[in-house]
Amino acid sequence: MGHNSCQAVSVVTFDSGETLAQRFRSHMGHSSTLYGFAMRGMADDWEAGGPTLEVCRGWEDSPNGTMVQLRFLAGVFRLVLTGQAPELVPYYACLGGTLPPDGVWPVMRKVVAKHIPQLQEALTIVPQTNEPGRSAVLLAGIFEAVRATGLRRIRLLEPGASGGLNLHVDRFRFDGPDWSWGPSDSPLTLHTQAEGIVPEAFSIAQRRGCDVEPVAAATPEGALHLRSFVWPWQLARHERLTGALTVAAAYPLIVERAQAGEWLERALSDPPTDDEVLTIVWQSITRMYWPATESARVADAIADARSRMPLAHVSMEHGDHPGAADAELAVDGRVLGVVHPHGIPLWVPPGTHA
Repeated sequence: MGHNSCQAVSVVTFDSGETLAQRFRSHMGHSSTLYGFAMRGMADDWEAGGPTLEVCRGWEDSPNGTMVQLRFLAGVFRLVLTGQAPELVPYYACLGGTLPPDGVWPVMRKVVAKHIPQLQEALTIVPQTNEPGRSAVLLAGIFEAVRATGLRRIRLLEPGASGGLNLHVDRFRFDGPDWSWGPSDSPLTLHTQAEGIVPEAFSIAQRRGCDVEPVAAATPEGALHLRSFVWPWQLARHERLTGALTVAAAYPLIVERAQAGEWLERALSDPPTDDEVLTIVWQSITRMYWPATESARVADAIADARSRMPLAHVSMEHGDHPGAADAELAVDGRVLGVVHPHGIPLWVPPGTHA
């Protein structure tokens, strides 16, 4: 198919004014990570008319937020995870690989050339992760809401739930220097590094979530999807995900396909039959993906429901100030602390970036 040819490429720019090659190079700058070397190799190969160009044909004018490069590399990662690219395993630390990343691109390029149709299909899959470390933040918010209301039976609703992993919060184990909570035999233990957390007893009576592109985390296909978008050298994240997927497989749940505002309006239309149940609406790093109208609809649905039922809103979102790298944990709009976007470590002093 001529993937090794070096014909000139007509330069196509998209909405940032950059070519795809420029986008690949700028994503990780001079990063010495596996994907840093891979993206720079992809950029050179695209400009040289190699297999990367063939995979990405038709995506040259894609919007900035499409993240073609992450879709591409997740597709390659799925080939590795499914045994179709064993030659790349030595470069993937999460699979035990120990080779330095600077040699990855020549090997990856051959894999790309052999799997062009699969990688073209991979570009249609929206990047999506479901970080279980964020459940540590959810837990802290639940403790606060339980203390404030005195209600210990919870209906947990999560818009933007992805695969619903964080809806299993009560099935994970958590600890800090001076506290612990959750089943001691859980497949996932989250070491929060947080001091001074005061646990509260509670039980979850109902758990529901929605997402515009839900992932069936209890299935092999869903697990593969979520693994492929976690960067291969982030070993702690892969370890957390493995534990959370084990829990999800043991307790399958369905994340409903719906927009956040419309789904919340329906979910909150009727109060629980038991007035001793506290409804908690929980969201994490979702607002940045919603248009302003959707955020307003979510806020209106929550405000309207407060007159019908005991309700708390726990949010983990980036602050409104520009350039906020960390996220804020808030309960009913009151900011309790600054947290890492992955949830672990739980507490990050304001002005620092863990």
